[in-house]
Amino acid sequence: MKRLVQSLPLLLLPALISCNKSEDKYDASGTFEAVETIISAQASGTIKELNLEEGQTLQKGQTVGYIDSLQLYLKKQQLLAQVKATLSGKPNITAQTAALQEQLRQAQREQKRTSNLLRADAATQKQLDDANTQVDVVKKQISALQSSLGITSSSLTDQTKPLSVQIQQINDQLHKSKIVNEVSGTVLTKYAEVNEVTDIGKPIYKIAELNTIILRAYITGSQIPHIKVGQQVKVLVDQTKDTYKTYNGTIEWVSNKAEFTPKTIQTKDERANLVYAIKIRVKNDGFLKIGMYGDVKL
Repeated sequence: MKRLVQSLPLLLLPALISCNKSEDKYDASGTFEAVETIISAQASGTIKELNLEEGQTLQKGQTVGYIDSLQLYLKKQQLLAQVKATLSGKPNITAQTAALQEQLRQAQREQKRTSNLLRADAATQKQLDDANTQVDVVKKQISALQSSLGITSSSLTDQTKPLSVQIQQINDQLHKSKIVNEVSGTVLTKYAEVNEVTDIGKPIYKIAELNTIILRAYITGSQIPHIKVGQQVKVLVDQTKDTYKTYNGTIEWVSNKAEFTPKTIQTKDERANLVYAIKIRVKNDGFLKIGMYGDVKL
């Protein structure tokens, strides 16, 4: 009887091992990936500053450096000076018509006085007509001068429009000389260094959002009925040789097109020739890396 009791643990051991192995089974397997963005230069010249390193976290809109823009700045100053010189030739309409305005006021005073004298029979109608004519003549002189000066002023303003457009172009080039990060994430690869000459479209660094990461896995046709977008699943990642680290994941995409089984991917039913890709979004605690393998329990 004693020998039987002692042998019970030995009998239970295979069952426990079988239980542990069953926990290690998975329904699909895949690799982690992320949306990688290559930030390229938008201007040509020497990189004067580049404050980033691989593994560094950057925020969207953060300025990380700039490309030499001295020549652009000098060109802008030259254009501004040309605009100022051109506009300095615009006539001062108020000052140049001041004398005629004074003549008009004098003619209007004479017109009023002659009108009063006529009512008192101290002036003739011809004198009043002459006074009225003088007022009209001065008004027409003012109008003609204002029109002429206005045309001159408008012409000079039009001459500065092409210069203004060139200034806007240079402002855009100056803005693009700044290396501005457009995507929040972690720097994966750095392609350039300070004092290197770059050109428009030449890569400077590659960045990816790693706070959440995507596991691309493959399932068989028999598993499709049990899969839906938004479904919560378990994602297992090797932590040590014999243990897994478990994450909660959400299925965010299921392919509607079958494809042949990728050679590097294992599925639950390895005899299946056609599989469907799925994407599972997993919150990253910093342990998950692009290219790592992950297993899925549905």
